Amino acid sequence: MSTVYVITGVSKGIGFELIKQLSQEPNNTVIGLVRDKTGTDKKVAAELGKRPNLHIVRGDMDSYESLKQAAAETEKILGNDKGVDYLIANAAYMVDEEAYVGIDHFRDRPSDIDRLAHKSNQTNVVGNIHLFQLFLPLVQKSSTKKVIAISSGMADLDLVNEIDITYGAIYSASKAALNIIVAKFAAQYKNEGVLFFSMSPGLVDTGHNDNIPPEAQEALGKFAQGLLTYAPDFRGPITPEQSVKHMKDVWTKASLQDGGSGKFVSHYGNKKWV
Repeated sequence: MSTVYVITGVSKGIGFELIKQLSQEPNNTVIGLVRDKTGTDKKVAAELGKRPNLHIVRGDMDSYESLKQAAAETEKILGNDKGVDYLIANAAYMVDEEAYVGIDHFRDRPSDIDRLAHKSNQTNVVGNIHLFQLFLPLVQKSSTKKVIAISSGMADLDLVNEIDITYGAIYSASKAALNIIVAKFAAQYKNEGVLFFSMSPGLVDTGHNDNIPPEAQEALGKFAQGLLTYAPDFRGPITPEQSVKHMKDVWTKASLQDGGSGKFVSHYGNKKWV
């Protein structure tokens, strides 16, 4: 069976693992959107070799015109008969400056709050609204009709309150806003057979914590202790490979009939975030 995937943010991390796994099936057509097409083409050639079913297309989440062009190019790749079975909104702006500090860190830095909030919301929220609007006609042409936004467990209020997660406030807020946008699209289009939902990939080791500064070690240790309280079976981050395998299982089984429209779930398909 031939399946068409369009995935944003595939130059590294979970996004690259997504195109790696999904393009292993030669019947799949996999289209990856990136800001840096040249660099990603080189990485694909070096690490994945020649895969005729894998296409890298330039698509900048901060530019409506770039995404519009990416949609047009995707349509050209697919031809008139095919639609997009899975649209996976993976691209995101990570707010590194607040990764291991609480919101109080910016008490006397209002311009930094304005700058970081604008950038994270432009990419993580507004960019995905444009993505959904522009690619929806292609999704509606398919029989599968699934749109998945890759969110974060950091956007779950219960988890934040249960283990007192103080850092990453701006990033988490943008992901919570994304979840609401997804729910609104779900409400709008479920009667047309389109399934929208948000999913956390789990706590994934993408190398983001490899070179954290010493002052961040304490915050990271506190977070790990909180996770052990929340999930006593927690044994550390999972790999991108494990994350993608879990998510594939969830999105394959998800359907409008099982009440999944507009939901925010983990990589296990429930509210167990690690």
